[in-house]
Amino acid sequence: MTSSLSNISFATQGLKKNDEYMTPKSAWTDIKKFIPRDKIIWEAFYGDGTSGQYLRDMSLNVIHEDRDFFDTPPEYDLIVSNPPFSKTRQVLVRLVELDKPFILIMPSNKINYKYFQDIFRDKGIQLIIPKRRIHFLAEKFKGKNSSCYFDCFYYCYKMNLERDINFL
Repeated sequence: MTSSLSNISFATQGLKKNDEYMTPKSAWTDIKKFIPRDKIIWEAFYGDGTSGQYLRDMSLNVIHEDRDFFDTPPEYDLIVSNPPFSKTRQVLVRLVELDKPFILIMPSNKINYKYFQDIFRDKGIQLIIPKRRIHFLAEKFKGKNSSCYFDCFYYCYKMNLERDINFL
């Protein structure tokens, strides 16, 4: 199934400056207990490639390839990822089309956006709230300790967590 948004390529088109920050390993290890171990996980946004390896290091079965998110997806059970923040609306629309469970790192203020509320009002969403801001790493400044802190939540859909709001 190809989405009507398939003309957007995250590999080459339209990424903004705030999309160049990679997910640190700690962001995934912090939520390890919420990620099912018996599922095939698609880490759908490649970045610099380290995120998929971090999930594999946790003994998870992960598909992590440099491919367009809007093309036909691989066979998977759930998505665990950090999508480009500038493409959140398009990503969420596509995820609703796919209708599979996910855990996404996104800015905490997304929950206040009208499009977010319109998408999930009747579908439900659960949250995992980190203890602190996530310290994202700048891809283009590797080796120079350049980083950025964003106030983020882990947004969970169809994950059947014990509680709707989970504090780490």
